[in-house]
Amino acid sequence: MSDTPGSLPTRPLGSTGIAVPVVGLGTWRVFDLPPRAQPVADAVVAAAFEAGVRVVDSSPMYGRAEVVLAGALGSRRADAFVATKVWSSSVDEAQAHYRRQLEWFGRIDLLQVHNLVAWQQHLPWLERERARGHVGAIGATHYSGSALPELERLMRTGRIDAVQVPVNPRERAAEARILPLAGELGLGVVAMRPFGEGGLLRRPFPSALSEAGLGGWPEALLRWCLSDARVTVAIPATATPGHASANAAAGAAGPLDDDVRRLVAESVGGS
Repeated sequence: MSDTPGSLPTRPLGSTGIAVPVVGLGTWRVFDLPPRAQPVADAVVAAAFEAGVRVVDSSPMYGRAEVVLAGALGSRRADAFVATKVWSSSVDEAQAHYRRQLEWFGRIDLLQVHNLVAWQQHLPWLERERARGHVGAIGATHYSGSALPELERLMRTGRIDAVQVPVNPRERAAEARILPLAGELGLGVVAMRPFGEGGLLRRPFPSALSEAGLGGWPEALLRWCLSDARVTVAIPATATPGHASANAAAGAAGPLDDDVRRLVAESVGGS
């Protein structure tokens, strides 16, 4: 994957030496599509890649999202950074699904233990696959503040390369606990839920943010998230090609200054 896709700036994925664009494409809820709706995903991926996006993220938890994403990538797979997940309490079941993932994607650039499910059992075989070159990097995810102590414990083992956690002005627990530790340990950070699962978009846009030069909530929230240099890549999900392009443009616009970033947080009731 090129270090300079499109016009998007890139950041290193922890200590792996891999540079990825700061805006990616999530697939939760939006790519669990029947075969007849494959053109929807095709159009979103085409628009995203035209705008410089290269990181795509999925999971077995998301229904048909992985196979739909693989179909939408098509010949773009060579230019993509594919992140997906292990999501099973059974090693046998996880490995069976992993074999399908390899059929779909050829190689997994970042394979993450979803929601820390059975991570102690999965790490040994994930490490073997990383050593064989079938997996580029290993990560772990969780969405809940109550799981952060366990995620910290895993991070401190030195056995993973990246974490995926919520980063937005209303969910600050990972920002306070996980991001500093990731910086200390040299781990990449994939920011999920930059729009708060869409809830942060469904409110009037304050005139003060417009006066600060921001074009709307998607830009404000993505730039708020990416203003933290410890975040490697944010992965907003969308089913609309225009939104995919706009998200990439927000990522290319650069960080917010401290005063505007504080104003964005205050405008959504954050601290």
